[in-house]
Amino acid sequence: MLIPPHFSPLLFSSLLLLSVPALLFFFPNLIHEALPLKNHCTVLSPPSMSSPLQPKIAFLFLTNTDLSFIPLWERFFQNNTNLFNIYIHLDPSAQVEKPLTGLFANRFVPAKPTQRASASLIAATKRLLAAALIDDSANEYFALLSQSCVPIRSFNFVYQSLVSNPQKRSFIEILSDEPQLRERYLARGEDVMLPEVPYDQFRVGSQFFVLSRRHAHLVVHDRRLWRKFRIPCLPTMEGFCYPEEHYFPTLLNIMDPQGCRGYTLTRVNWTDSTDGHPHTYTPAEITPQLIQELRWKESVSYLFARKFSKECLEPLMGIADDVIFHDK
Repeated sequence: MLIPPHFSPLLFSSLLLLSVPALLFFFPNLIHEALPLKNHCTVLSPPSMSSPLQPKIAFLFLTNTDLSFIPLWERFFQNNTNLFNIYIHLDPSAQVEKPLTGLFANRFVPAKPTQRASASLIAATKRLLAAALIDDSANEYFALLSQSCVPIRSFNFVYQSLVSNPQKRSFIEILSDEPQLRERYLARGEDVMLPEVPYDQFRVGSQFFVLSRRHAHLVVHDRRLWRKFRIPCLPTMEGFCYPEEHYFPTLLNIMDPQGCRGYTLTRVNWTDSTDGHPHTYTPAEITPQLIQELRWKESVSYLFARKFSKECLEPLMGIADDVIFHDK
């Protein structure tokens, strides 16, 4: 439901904060019905009673392969245990070679199969957000990442950049003038998106974002737009079907455009994309100069970057302390 102009933002935020506990009280099986359990994953521990006075960042890993960069992420998280939480949505059909240990052990959320260019990626993201919201009330920001994402700043830099955000805005790319936007809007058929999503409110952006807590609530509770975006695309329009790149920017642009920075904090290189995939960095490309270049573009300071091949782990670890986690 759209917010009427006279509706108090404070009241709206309060209702969102109260809504998850209320749903769980009246419908205790709701979370299990919405998030079916994986047969080979461990479900998260009961909700934490952490004080909201110390904000945390929820790192949400959406993957269908091994998390090859765990050693780099563990170096990133080192000595900051009380300031973050990790959540992993692993496609249950994935063949994982290495069991997860250390900080990543037992951090799976209930999962279902995912497929690129389908609403399954939206559903998986909703599961991650729902699990993180319920698990720890101190989670203030929610960073969605893939198995090919790496940090390009220290944890302290990332944490301060987000928690010092005075208006608690979300960082999500929201674009309205991209090529083929009209074709993507019509991918499900003429007028199928109406009346909920008129074309002039249809947006596109990277599926990797950092959401504030109030926007995470908004995404999890949305049903109105979700009913539209989960409709399969026409067979003849499959080349224009990327709902995961449209649902989140469209929803937040409609509901709270002023609460969003219109850009992502995850840097990506589209200069030689293949089949809709961005450039994948190889070990030979990993240098201190690359990290410095990835950190800035125009006025945007990036915190993460993708895509990196799993073979990049060794050269990235080699420059982790002196370059990646050195913010000078």
